[in-house]
Amino acid sequence: MRLILLGPPGSGKGTQAQRLVHKHGIVQLSTGEMLRAAVAAGTPVGMQAKEIMSNGGLVPDEVVVGIISDRLDLPDARRGFILDGFPRTVPQAAALDELLKKKHLKLDAVVELRVNESALLERVETRAAETRARGEEVRIDDTPEVLTNRLAQYRALTEPLIHYYSEKRKLLTVDGMMTIEHVTREINRILAAIGAVEPKPVAAAPAKRAAGAARTGGGATAKKAAKTTKKAGKAGKPASKGTKKPSKAAKKPAKKTVKKAAKKTAKKPAKKVTKRRAKR
Repeated sequence: MRLILLGPPGSGKGTQAQRLVHKHGIVQLSTGEMLRAAVAAGTPVGMQAKEIMSNGGLVPDEVVVGIISDRLDLPDARRGFILDGFPRTVPQAAALDELLKKKHLKLDAVVELRVNESALLERVETRAAETRARGEEVRIDDTPEVLTNRLAQYRALTEPLIHYYSEKRKLLTVDGMMTIEHVTREINRILAAIGAVEPKPVAAAPAKRAAGAARTGGGATAKKAAKTTKKAGKAGKPASKGTKKPSKAAKKPAKKTVKKAAKKTAKKPAKKVTKRRAKR
């Protein structure tokens, strides 16, 4: 399973990505984590990214794509992956398409979590108020002001991906305003509908039972058939012997009958000849 989750900040992409990871045994690929891992590993692409970031620059798309390429070659990504934070723009999506094509891979789906931006702002305001009420400090990236700016960037840069993947017939839209559980169920339902989810092991149970029946019931039937054949063979043996070779009891009467007939035939002419000679 290879997926991309789309949605504005606060739509619940991270939560749903983790649920898919645990349910299907795939990996979540975050561009930020991949960049840090590549830098720590000292890979050629990682060192290039480190130099750019140390100078305060933005890592160009080709470097990010190179890091993703290296990450997809690792064994744990063979079963599937969810891309988190990439692509953010249409050019990045086109670069990703080329990368997957070279690796003979394809996306199963792009899941869009559609939400109401006004509701998102209300959520952030409520969360910030609750945090202050507990006497805790509100994170700088968890305020209505920051969210407003991030939503504006999403609309300008990332929202065009909805049209891009819709034209490629990869886009699946889910109502992100539902509860977390409902969103999870809906995502799994549509993934199963398009065949992106592997069949459940339960589906194989009838086949196993049928195989067991073949081993037990079928074996018993075979044994019964063998016994029937054996009995039929035994019953047929005397008949076949009788046809091939006559019994001694059958031979004796036949021999006596032949001998008697031969004697009668031999005696009659002899008596006639004797009587004729006597008359002469």
